[in-house]
Amino acid sequence: MHTDDSILVDGFKHIKYHQHNFSENEMRVNSETYFNNISQRRSVRNFSNKAFSIDIIENLIKTASSAPSGANKQPWTFCVVKNAKIKKRIREAAEEEERKSYSERMNDEWLNDLKHLGTDANKPFLEIAPYLIVVFKKPFEYDKQGNKHQNYYVNESVGLACGFLISAIHNAGLVTLTHTPSPMRFLEKILNRPDNERAFLLLPVGYASEDAYVPDIQKKNLNEVMKIYE
Repeated sequence: MHTDDSILVDGFKHIKYHQHNFSENEMRVNSETYFNNISQRRSVRNFSNKAFSIDIIENLIKTASSAPSGANKQPWTFCVVKNAKIKKRIREAAEEEERKSYSERMNDEWLNDLKHLGTDANKPFLEIAPYLIVVFKKPFEYDKQGNKHQNYYVNESVGLACGFLISAIHNAGLVTLTHTPSPMRFLEKILNRPDNERAFLLLPVGYASEDAYVPDIQKKNLNEVMKIYE
């Protein structure tokens, strides 16, 4: 049984997909325009404290939540931190872990590879940026009866959602930085997350400061990252 807009597949409703069809030239222009925009994205560590409305953050997270996920389980939670006291606690805990990493955990090769980026254990942006988005992955879910249910391809799914989120942040005219202090379990404690959530990524979001500089780095050429099999 079906209508023009829906059918049943194994008893589940499927709706008609409507694609916006472009000419080949329009696709070329659209893809080039998007590349020219997203290629200007940079990881920024110098933030302004200039405020902006939470509804912009909500739109960014709605975009991230539209990402594909294993069995459509959507195994993520996006925690938005605006509270100054909580941001301060996160900064203090992150810097403690980062100091250990720079002094004990990272080997000489790793430290040498980071030198051209100008990074260190100090993370003032965690307090300066108007918002922090802490992304948690969910390896499993609880149903209403408290039973556990597995999620699938969790890291891949949450990684895709974070990619959508970073692109959306840039598209909105804001900047971010993928911050991954390791280990990140302190985020679960500070934000009082349930036992089925694990910290995945920390993203400060805001405007770049007027004196922001970024490393002069280049991406690999296309022929280094793409192989065509004809």
